[in-house]
Amino acid sequence: MHRLRRECAWDAEQTHESLVPYLIEESAELVEAIELHDVPGMREELGDVLYQVLFHADLAASTAGEGFDIDDVAAATAEKMRLRHPHVFAESDATTTEEITLQWDAIKKREKSTRTSVLDGIPRAMPSLALAGKMLGRAAPLGVEPEPTPSAAADEAALGRQLLGLAVTARANGWDAERALRTALRALEADVRAAESSAPPLH
Repeated sequence: MHRLRRECAWDAEQTHESLVPYLIEESAELVEAIELHDVPGMREELGDVLYQVLFHADLAASTAGEGFDIDDVAAATAEKMRLRHPHVFAESDATTTEEITLQWDAIKKREKSTRTSVLDGIPRAMPSLALAGKMLGRAAPLGVEPEPTPSAAADEAALGRQLLGLAVTARANGWDAERALRTALRALEADVRAAESSAPPLH
């Protein structure tokens, strides 16, 4: 990677920002390979995603004010996993998936103690359906749960057909389905923050 950035004009011109579209595309290609159970494709696309990580790390190593490299990235990730898995690396006696999840959440909450909302840290650039799932999961413990549609799907395949039908309706009416869902999510966020502001303080 270092040689590419030194000897290839295209690589040398790239920035973290210019590489974002490639990171998104390569991640999407990996997701598709996983969903299609395409094992050779998974191997290839994992390599492409790894290449993006290497690219950003090598770029950071030579950028003033950044100054980290791939070893720093790996070390930070390893340390984070050690801290969040005390049942493996320390003295925690958590054994079940439920206990481990609660432990993970508690550790992460301590690490991110400056956050003021359960919605903090959720990247709003996520695709709106994925964003909706993430926000709903954070909202539910606060009792903020929008009503499901009356004709709830019986399984995931049926849900896919319903979502496709909604996209057809949006297109037929000239509506932007992505914008519509993001607008609804902003209303959900307002409801979550209102619930948080009225909740009694934790002791």
